[in-house]
Amino acid sequence: MAESKVSPTPLLKDELDIVIPTIRNLDFLEMWRPFFQPYHLIIVQDGDPSKTIKVPEGFDYELYNRNDINRILGPKASCISFKDSACRCFGYMVSKKKYIYTIDDDCFVAKDPSGKEINALEQHIKNVLSPSTPFFFNTLYDPYREGADFVRGYPFSLREGVPTAVSHGLWLNIPDYDAPTQLVKPLERNTRYVDAVLTIPKGTLFPMCGMNLAFNRDLIGPAMYFGLMGDGQPIGRYDDMWAGWCIKVICDHLGLGVKTGLPYIWHSKASNPFVNLKKEYKGIYWQEELIPFFQGVTLPKECTSVQKCYIELSKQVKAKLGKVDDYFNKLADAMVTWIEAWDELNPPAGKSAELTNGPKK
Repeated sequence: MAESKVSPTPLLKDELDIVIPTIRNLDFLEMWRPFFQPYHLIIVQDGDPSKTIKVPEGFDYELYNRNDINRILGPKASCISFKDSACRCFGYMVSKKKYIYTIDDDCFVAKDPSGKEINALEQHIKNVLSPSTPFFFNTLYDPYREGADFVRGYPFSLREGVPTAVSHGLWLNIPDYDAPTQLVKPLERNTRYVDAVLTIPKGTLFPMCGMNLAFNRDLIGPAMYFGLMGDGQPIGRYDDMWAGWCIKVICDHLGLGVKTGLPYIWHSKASNPFVNLKKEYKGIYWQEELIPFFQGVTLPKECTSVQKCYIELSKQVKAKLGKVDDYFNKLADAMVTWIEAWDELNPPAGKSAELTNGPKK
């Protein structure tokens, strides 16, 4: 790059928050500094709130621990998971920005096949700012990308696309596998860089991973609830999966798009498969009933907002999944609590909510 070139203004600098759940010092941010420093960070500290988390100098951030969550949400804090990265969704709720990017603290900057460092955030922003095509598949993948277009036979009436609500990125090195797959393929690493972004078709569910994910908070934020996981719950590691199934049926209903593919991050370390198996055990067999449930969900046309869709979904969860396990009755109630808390902190235009106590700087 020529020295004289002025570096471009970071895209959406004042419209995007980066949400990071963590239990440790955030040294990993040093590597991301060239890409993340212009943005505001929301750090959600899990685990022991008396522990001090160190953040490298020069980042603009607010940090919330469990005490802050309890103070801000009061009794409604029961909907936020503890001792599980699902706590990240608290950051979505307190953000005041239009867009969110969330990343795990074991995710590093990846390189593309030419050896160039990948600015994951920039690619996510491109994904959410360009339309999606959920109603008709384009065989050249993303038609809005430079050097591509809609192919012959693609209906002109659908070429405008629909607004993109979610951009789901991928991972090089350690793939996001469940515990049984980790156990049988302990040495498997993902080295395949696929240079593509796809819109996930309407009516198709997908496994959403929360470690490299961006979304338009205005379009889908209230449905990005990562459920009840971790401490005191019978299940873990299904937080992002649950959110992904919920957002997909709601996006399909509201005519919004979900993309997957680029950008890649470098996932640095595999979690313990035996610990994971304990967390996932129930989910692995529950999902055989959960998936048909979500495939069969229909939302009435009166559900015109994300909140209305989500409350309706919670009723269907209680009615149909409550009999799978009582956990789903608790989860359905927590879904309602989450929406109530969201609306308190994010009142409709004209009303204003105040955090009872601001975050710690």
